[in-house]
Amino acid sequence: MSQEMLRPGDVVHVGPAASVQFSGDRALTFRIIRIDPRATYDGWIWIDGYVLGPAGNALQRRRIFVREEGLRPSPANRIPAPREPQVDRSERDGLRRLR
Repeated sequence: MSQEMLRPGDVVHVGPAASVQFSGDRALTFRIIRIDPRATYDGWIWIDGYVLGPAGNALQRRRIFVREEGLRPSPANRIPAPREPQVDRSERDGLRRLR
């Protein structure tokens, strides 16, 4: 993936193509929250984000140094987490309204 394509909110697979430290069972699914704009070694970037569990929940916040071209889009890319409807507590006219 190129940096122009990467943006906060993207979910990527980080495996050995991104860095040898993510080989085998150390591969992870990662939701990007920030891409460091500073220059580094050619083709490498620092990204901040969350390691995601199997259900898509955030398990740990991390900052990782990876080969940009080694990142792979995850099948769950940019799918927002489901939200519970919120109830308006005013209960105007005796009816509960959903927001």
